[in-house]
Amino acid sequence: MFDPKSIDDIANRLAGAIPPGLNHLKEDMEKNFHAILQGALAKLDLVTREEFEVQKLVLAKTRSKLEELEKRVAQMEQNITAAQSPGDPQVEL
Repeated sequence: MFDPKSIDDIANRLAGAIPPGLNHLKEDMEKNFHAILQGALAKLDLVTREEFEVQKLVLAKTRSKLEELEKRVAQMEQNITAAQSPGDPQVEL
């Protein structure tokens, strides 16, 4: 979920961008900005930075294992090819 403090900060910055002649509306607009931002961000399927970092580590580990397995398969294929004698029928992989 999106950090409520970040929502407040964005709402404050938006309210701060209101021209000086409309300062009497500033507090109302800031509350409205906050509500709109919170509603819009709640609809998004966002993950926290922590969840993202965990998934990044899982992906790196998975990628490493995949590369290791690809090397093992290539080595096995090479061993099979080397073990076949010229008179033996070829085994397709």
